[in-house]
Amino acid sequence: MASQESILQGVNVLGKVDQVHKKILTPQALTFLALLHRSFNSTRKNLLESRKIRQAELDRGVLPDFLPETKHIRENATWKGAPPAPGLVDRRVEITGPPDRKMVVNALNSDVFTYMSDFEAYPLQPRLSWPYDAALFNGVWAADAREL
Repeated sequence: MASQESILQGVNVLGKVDQVHKKILTPQALTFLALLHRSFNSTRKNLLESRKIRQAELDRGVLPDFLPETKHIRENATWKGAPPAPGLVDRRVEITGPPDRKMVVNALNSDVFTYMSDFEAYPLQPRLSWPYDAALFNGVWAADAREL
């Protein structure tokens, strides 16, 4: 396997990297991102192009449908999916909320089985920038590290 140093050749972080960002942008994380990009960038580009083509079809009025290769599943009344993972079996009480530190602390102090941190629907401020997203991530990271 290639060394971390050789994998990181050509990887540049263009924005300011403060203490919060350094927790996220570790050499290991950057190596992982570099490997992901180099492994899947052509697939990602193909999927984005397919999305444009599909959107044009939808814009022309073509309706979505099931994939023909899944017809046997829809026609088999006895077919069942895999059971949920053990940690997801009991989802009677769960909470979903923004990933800011205050909400994460509230979730940790609540009597729930599951907390889902929702980065996409954070309601208090529009998602404008990487520094803002990194600050949100820091709350979740601190909870995982048992620092809250």
